Amino acid sequence: MPSLRESLRALPSIVGVPLPFDLNDAPENPRDLTVEWLLAAIDAGVTEPHAATLSTVDADGWPDARVLILKNVTENGAFEIATTLGSAKGLQLQNNPRCALSFHWASLARAVRIRGVAERADPATAATDFAARHPDARALVLAGAQGSIIDDTAEHERSLVEARRLVASAPDTGSSDWSVWRIAPVSVEFWQGDPSRDHLRLRYDLGADGWVHHRLSA
Repeated sequence: MPSLRESLRALPSIVGVPLPFDLNDAPENPRDLTVEWLLAAIDAGVTEPHAATLSTVDADGWPDARVLILKNVTENGAFEIATTLGSAKGLQLQNNPRCALSFHWASLARAVRIRGVAERADPATAATDFAARHPDARALVLAGAQGSIIDDTAEHERSLVEARRLVASAPDTGSSDWSVWRIAPVSVEFWQGDPSRDHLRLRYDLGADGWVHHRLSA
């Protein structure tokens, strides 16, 4: 039986089918290319193309990463995400708003890496986002702190049942713990894989005079 290392080494990589990407046609700002690639992923039927990995740092300097759903890319190029203030990511963003966001669309051999600073949106935006969530998702937020330890499973289930009843009877019930964050990028890198390993890498950096972009070595 092969070892795990041997099994991993035997797996193929860069198996996606890249779409045409001409670096000479790159737009002046990363927002336009981000939207173009997101729409291309949607049109190609990529599973959960809006799933992204958010990376933050806790108070002790330990990095943290988790997958969440992108809500929007605003007109000024900020990436919108949402979470509870009391969750690990919510607390970490409040303590240190510097963060990273990354997308990977394997079937297209594409990835996007963002580094930026998160800013909490106004309460009205959070309320609108919360109201648009699935009833079960709203109930989970109302039932208890996200990521908290469950010491009593029966009590947790009772809280969830009560929260679902509340959402069903009063659909307008909101949550003061729900927050929307907008990540303003300072660097955005677009990666398109090539079986030859001479990957296309285009990075935008925000300078004093606006965005500049350069091709990077693979």
